[in-house]
Amino acid sequence: MTLDTSMEENPLDRDAIRAMRRSYGEAGLESLPDNPFVAFSQWLAEAASVPAIVEANAMVLSTLGDNNEISTRTVLLKDISEGGFTFFTNYSSRKARAIELNEQVTLLFPWFAMERQIAISGITEKVSAQESADYFATRPWSSQIGAWASHQSSPLSSREELEQRYAGASQKWPEGTVVPVPPHWVDIE
Repeated sequence: MTLDTSMEENPLDRDAIRAMRRSYGEAGLESLPDNPFVAFSQWLAEAASVPAIVEANAMVLSTLGDNNEISTRTVLLKDISEGGFTFFTNYSSRKARAIELNEQVTLLFPWFAMERQIAISGITEKVSAQESADYFATRPWSSQIGAWASHQSSPLSSREELEQRYAGASQKWPEGTVVPVPPHWVDIE
């Protein structure tokens, strides 16, 4: 299959790209628990201990938005339970709007250093406003300020616009103060 991206010139030829392929089989898989959540939890703990895996909880989230457009981005897993896999987002972001249109999503954990990838498909549902607020309170101060400054998925006129918003939020809630959860981080009805 070929994905047409209308690329004018490829800096790598086909042979150079093919030469990137490596052989797998060093890691192997000896046994697997019957419960997939237990298996996943074990692999996540293992992935977290592998130095080549920068963030073991990083997962690729794919959504289907309007015009049947697939969108893919990386988000961070924040909890796993028998109920599913939890991540948090700005509810006015493109990913949240896509999920409103179609709750079916896929997740992919690409743990290449372990010769593993985990693909998950399922239906999303919003966590409670309290759970979002509780999580927001655990974020580093700079991430909390960034959540106020960034109107995620909205165009910016310039980088300076974002920097000004960040500076304004930093002045409003200096480091060491409690930063309230933004309204776009809790359930929007």
